[in-house]
Amino acid sequence: MNFDVGIEAIEYCLGSVTEIGSDLLIANPDWNLEEIEQKTGIKSRHLVSCGETASDLAFTACEKIFSKGLERGGVDALLFISQSPDYFLPTTACLLQARLKLPTTCFAYDINLGCSGFVYGMATAAALIKGSLAKNVLLVCADTYSKYIGLNDRTCRPIFSDGAAASLITAHATAKVGSFIFGTDGLGGQNLMVKGGGSRDNQNFPAILQMNGQKIFMFTLAAIPSIVNSIIENAGIEIDEVDLFVFHQASALVLRGIARALKIPNNKMYVNLENVGNTVSATIPIALKDAIIDGKLKAGMKVLICGFGVGYSWGGALIEWGDNFYQIT
Repeated sequence: MNFDVGIEAIEYCLGSVTEIGSDLLIANPDWNLEEIEQKTGIKSRHLVSCGETASDLAFTACEKIFSKGLERGGVDALLFISQSPDYFLPTTACLLQARLKLPTTCFAYDINLGCSGFVYGMATAAALIKGSLAKNVLLVCADTYSKYIGLNDRTCRPIFSDGAAASLITAHATAKVGSFIFGTDGLGGQNLMVKGGGSRDNQNFPAILQMNGQKIFMFTLAAIPSIVNSIIENAGIEIDEVDLFVFHQASALVLRGIARALKIPNNKMYVNLENVGNTVSATIPIALKDAIIDGKLKAGMKVLICGFGVGYSWGGALIEWGDNFYQIT
């Protein structure tokens, strides 16, 4: 099923503290920095400062969109995708609605998803617009995984960045999104988890991110190529008709494996890991915005997006990129 909706604007904000490779060696002089950067493809990350939260980054990203001319009163839905809420309750979306001074007729709620979150958010926004429940959806992805990562964590610290991306989703004649594919395998949930802080056993576990990198990598290479092929098949096109692939920016090792399995040429695989890092739910919209800035994404192109990871949860879709980007008046 295709939806006549498009992304009218994307803005993003990264954590205010930049961490480069040499910073990792201060607490970990025995780490092989060259090997780490070769596997991750990441040379700098962006972390929040003390007291800065995912909603702070989200607020800045949203304000950038409003500075382009979007009327606050025109936003009738706010979706906040995050696994780094400000509080257990109330929902961060409600706090963000008030801070952004959006109308009280706007409905707002959180969606607790990580790496697949943007695709799920796109599907939700498209369905709301198709069902005449909303006209302008502000889809905000924001995560601050650095708050869950220790200084000596060689698996997680060299990868994850803090960031937020705000996307304005609207109905439009020249843009389409569809051929959605979703999936869940909760048996993999233990392989990327913060055990502390929830109600299961919050006394015995600190709020520290635990990741089994090898199992996450194996899951990705086993699942994602077939998901991509299903999206292509559902769309009734051949894989070489896709103009650009924008995957969740997990790591260079993961992206190289996917490209190799699907035989995707380098000029069709967009990667912006090096100076951004893995911003979890925000990686895809940030990459889309950077692809536009770099001249790699233009009106009329077919773009395949796919998010995957924590959960396990995955989702993908094909976007026919419209000519409405930044046509806010």
